[in-house]
Amino acid sequence: MGRKSNMEINKIYQGNCIEVMKTFEDNSIDLTITSPPYDNLRDYKGYTFNFEGIAKELLRITKEGGVVVWVVGDATIKGSETGTSFKQALYFKEIGFNLHDTMIYQKLNYIPLTHKRYEQEFEYMFVFSKEKPKTFNPIMKRNKLAGKKYNPNRPRNYDNNAIRHNRNEILIFNEKGQKGNIFGYIVGAGNEKINHPAIFPEQLVSDHILSWSNKGDLILDPMNGSGTTTKMAQKLGRDYIGIDVSGEYCEIARERLRQKTLL
Repeated sequence: MGRKSNMEINKIYQGNCIEVMKTFEDNSIDLTITSPPYDNLRDYKGYTFNFEGIAKELLRITKEGGVVVWVVGDATIKGSETGTSFKQALYFKEIGFNLHDTMIYQKLNYIPLTHKRYEQEFEYMFVFSKEKPKTFNPIMKRNKLAGKKYNPNRPRNYDNNAIRHNRNEILIFNEKGQKGNIFGYIVGAGNEKINHPAIFPEQLVSDHILSWSNKGDLILDPMNGSGTTTKMAQKLGRDYIGIDVSGEYCEIARERLRQKTLL
């Protein structure tokens, strides 16, 4: 029997996201896009981050075929990366989500630091699904080899025995092709000047909303922060719900929605 819901859509909720999500119906959210506090940033505005509780509520409220995009990185403590991101991904799988894709958020303007390792220029974008995703609208890109001719049947050697012989078959690279799963963004681009330590690039959120949802779907960010997810959901014709423990950030998110409405 489903849980009775007091859920209101197109609203920013202030509160503990687990307690707020508990008031939502089972199987009610099409797409979640969010980013949790990282490692030593676990205390957020006086609220301790309960990852396991959040993951379990997301599983309950996500629709069959729905998707959760979980953007996360690892802190480096005493010279070692924590691996928290992997632990979280495995926990999502353990409780019943599919790990549909492990995507990379590449920061095109990462900050160079001085240490004995290569510069950290990415975060993970784990795409979890509840069963097979019901929606996938792939983002396309122009092929670098567009218009070039090639022969797909060039000689190849398999197991040092079987030879695939060349046939006179010439194909042409298409003008466009589906993007790979490494998405690059300039950090801070397209965002207003907002008092928040970690703002999503608006294009990152837009790309995931367009990929995993359709107009009229319901988009959630349970750690909504300054409200980039809710802003882009509204802009792209989706319904939205944002939750954040900080009253300050909730008001910033509401103001960004009001500004869009006035345009």
